[in-house]
Amino acid sequence: MDSGAIRRRLSLGPVLLAAAGLLAFAAAGTAQATPSGCAGTQVRSLSFASGVTRVYRRGDYVCAMTLARRPGPVRAMSVSVQARGSRPAEDAGRYTRQAGPVTVHAGHRCVWIRGSVGRGTVSSGWILC
Repeated sequence: MDSGAIRRRLSLGPVLLAAAGLLAFAAAGTAQATPSGCAGTQVRSLSFASGVTRVYRRGDYVCAMTLARRPGPVRAMSVSVQARGSRPAEDAGRYTRQAGPVTVHAGHRCVWIRGSVGRGTVSSGWILC
């Protein structure tokens, strides 16, 4: 092998390494730009004046998240999911866009969903029985 071929092969290594780094950086930026959400199929949408709480089911798991109708200012938001016979799982705080997602193992039990944005609230009663 001549010295030109060796140099070409050695220079290819850093180029491939740089390309892999750029791809990893681009993928990380894309992942951060998309909002996190619930896995599964949306089974309910509970609307109220200041937002909407979306409910998803995947197998024996139920997930919910509350979204503000007008994202922007920081305000009190919450979402909770309670499987019958269990304690509720809740995410409450001061957010700009969404509270949650919150996931519980429901199996074949009914669930009670609650959501709020500011002073607006929604409560489902026992659903998905």
